Amino acid sequence: MRFLRSLVPSLLVSSAAVVSAASSWSFEDAAITVSSKGAGVGAGVKDKLSPTTPLSKSVSLGATDTLKLQLTTVDGKKATRPHQAFLTLTDPATDVEESFLLNVKDSGKGSVVLAHKDLPHQFLTSSKPLPASIVIGSFGSSTAYKAKVFDLNVARDPNVPLAIPEKPLRYAAEKEIHHIFRDDPRSPPKAISLIFAAAVAASLPVLFIVWGSLGANANHLSKALGNAPISHALFFGSILAMEGIFFLYYTTWNLFQTLPAATVVGIVAFISGSRALSEVQERRLTGLR
Repeated sequence: MRFLRSLVPSLLVSSAAVVSAASSWSFEDAAITVSSKGAGVGAGVKDKLSPTTPLSKSVSLGATDTLKLQLTTVDGKKATRPHQAFLTLTDPATDVEESFLLNVKDSGKGSVVLAHKDLPHQFLTSSKPLPASIVIGSFGSSTAYKAKVFDLNVARDPNVPLAIPEKPLRYAAEKEIHHIFRDDPRSPPKAISLIFAAAVAASLPVLFIVWGSLGANANHLSKALGNAPISHALFFGSILAMEGIFFLYYTTWNLFQTLPAATVVGIVAFISGSRALSEVQERRLTGLR
């Protein structure tokens, strides 16, 4: 028991030593300078910043002013360059947060420059001071640093209009759209259809008369049917079938019913017609017309 009682304090001391040995990120030699446009070198209001206590007064940034933050980042007591270092501004009214990257060298010396053109429009319209925090962190076991260091009061020129961008497009439910479809296509009056049908029927006798005057010969019909009966029958039948398909499309069928049937009949007409015309050519080569 005496051994355990003496061991516990030693363990606590060792743990405290390990905790104290773990370093943390911070900064030193920090200063913030606000200078007006056209001011000379070294001009402007300069305030020093502490890593433990925020600046007691607000820093004012006018429309033509430039803010410059300079500091040296340290890991424990060693000045070095962290993996990330930011100056973060937050709008307390909208919770909009914007971080500005510090340009840090290997020696740990870093800086960032801000003006009105670098700030979001939410910051320019804010009526309250913007809390400004410094964030420093890197790989390893060192504890990152994040703390508020000052308040930034953005002062606008009331004579200069503020350009506020349009709200971004949000994908959400829109109002119901009522579609108005066109009426189904109507067929022409039956009287007009009958007139054109009669004209086509009346042209058939004229066609036969013209064939007879040009020397049409039907004496070889039996020979043609004897040489290629299937080809001639299918070819003639496919022509009649195609006319029937057109009639059905005109009266009752739609396009999706017409196209498959027309495709099948067209293939039959192409194959049988090729064979039938080849038979006609063979007879003409032998002098039969």
